[in-house]
Amino acid sequence: MRCDTCGNDYDKTFRVTGPRGEFVFDSFECAIQKLAPTCAHCGCRVIGHGVDAGETIYCCEHCSRAAAKSAAGHAGQGAARRARH
Repeated sequence: MRCDTCGNDYDKTFRVTGPRGEFVFDSFECAIQKLAPTCAHCGCRVIGHGVDAGETIYCCEHCSRAAAKSAAGHAGQGAARRARH
């Protein structure tokens, strides 16, 4: 069968069925690329539990904190700019 991610025709494929449908893969690497969410901060694939912050997912606590600091910094910069004008 043909892998849904890379198109490789392989005799040892496996199927994954879930809420997004049914997919055929030739490796876990291809399954991860197709199905795993992406960290909102660093962009890596989240293949473990990850950290949920509302609708946003991060690969780890470090990325979650870094994104929160970045968002707070951007919000503060906007307020400072408005105060100067």
